[in-house]
Amino acid sequence: MTTKRRVAVLMGGWSAEREVSLVSGAAVARALSSLGHDVATIDVSRDMTALIARLTPRPDVAFNALHGRFGEDGCVQGVLEILEIPYTHSGVLASAMAMDKPTARRVFAQAGLRVAEGLVAHRDDILAGRVMAPPYVVKPVNEGSSVGVRIVRENDPPFHESSWPYGETVLVERYIPGREITVAVMGDRALGALEIRPKSGFYSYEAKYTEGKADHLMPAPLPQGRYEEVLEIGLTAHRVLGCRGVSRADLRFDDTKGGDGHFYVLEVNTQPGMTPLSLVPEIAGYRGITFEKLVNWIVEDASCPR
Repeated sequence: MTTKRRVAVLMGGWSAEREVSLVSGAAVARALSSLGHDVATIDVSRDMTALIARLTPRPDVAFNALHGRFGEDGCVQGVLEILEIPYTHSGVLASAMAMDKPTARRVFAQAGLRVAEGLVAHRDDILAGRVMAPPYVVKPVNEGSSVGVRIVRENDPPFHESSWPYGETVLVERYIPGREITVAVMGDRALGALEIRPKSGFYSYEAKYTEGKADHLMPAPLPQGRYEEVLEIGLTAHRVLGCRGVSRADLRFDDTKGGDGHFYVLEVNTQPGMTPLSLVPEIAGYRGITFEKLVNWIVEDASCPR
């Protein structure tokens, strides 16, 4: 039986993923309302006084549907803890570590998980000359949804000076050929692994959120032993960061001819998308968990560290 709660859905924000967050938040609000919860949606701005006013009187739960910086990196989580409002998904520390890719890479490596060879370089050093033999990947150190990610191949410029609005430091990683695998984790169990096959290029922001740009294969077509292996890797990544609730681990699987046959952890998303094209709801659905059941479980799992 569902316990009816007053739920504030935090959405929007001002990161590069604002539009995706608005779609996620609206879908979550509809689902929770259909279950009888008293739902209010809040388009979060930089005005914390306004946010606190909207959260007064305190709701029973804040459903954090924000994506990207300031909403997924521990900032809003800290505000909610100060206000003593139970909130969904991971806490301050896990959120901050997962969003900061260099930090997450170190945590994964220390736990024995494979990550691609990589380094953090100043944007000027990258523009002045290659810092790694191609092909390699350049990424913002703290963005999500593949925002700003570029694959640099032979004779490609990494980016143009005016086209990198993501700060002075850049994460550079060796390009891992092969397949894109994602693992959904719900609480203390891995729900499943899905393979993403972009129709062209790589799994970019556009491919993530434009219908028809990528095929999703659920379950990922892997031998049973390798499937169980990647589930365990996704669950381990969730645990070593200290995540709670629902998360999604993104990996590359190098099964190319002459490849090493290993899985490489790219990142963990502590607040996975809840859009019609999002991967965690699709994986959950395959396991018989409807979208409504998924978001209701996330609400029931909410907490506020004391």
